[in-house]
Amino acid sequence: MAKATIKLISTSHADIDTIANQIKSIAKMAEITCKGPIPLPRKRIVQAVRRAPSGTGSHTYEKWEMRIHKRLLQIDGNEQAFRQIMRIPVPDSVKIEISLPE
Repeated sequence: MAKATIKLISTSHADIDTIANQIKSIAKMAEITCKGPIPLPRKRIVQAVRRAPSGTGSHTYEKWEMRIHKRLLQIDGNEQAFRQIMRIPVPDSVKIEISLPE
């Protein structure tokens, strides 16, 4: 049995939670231990942009914000469970990093 660490990164918390729940259900069906999803600290990127593109007018700004959500799962699994996890349809907003120990 190999222990895999799966890190999910997304700007949409709903998408990342559905993927984490699917991975957890696969682990439950295969009867392997699964720790997580552990929510990691959210990263906030705030960008202030000037409303008037030219230099005239009052100095008013708009603030745009993007939040990056992260989840961590640890799975003790076999090759068959990892293949089922790789078949999960992943939306474009979710990035998955799987690390296996050597």
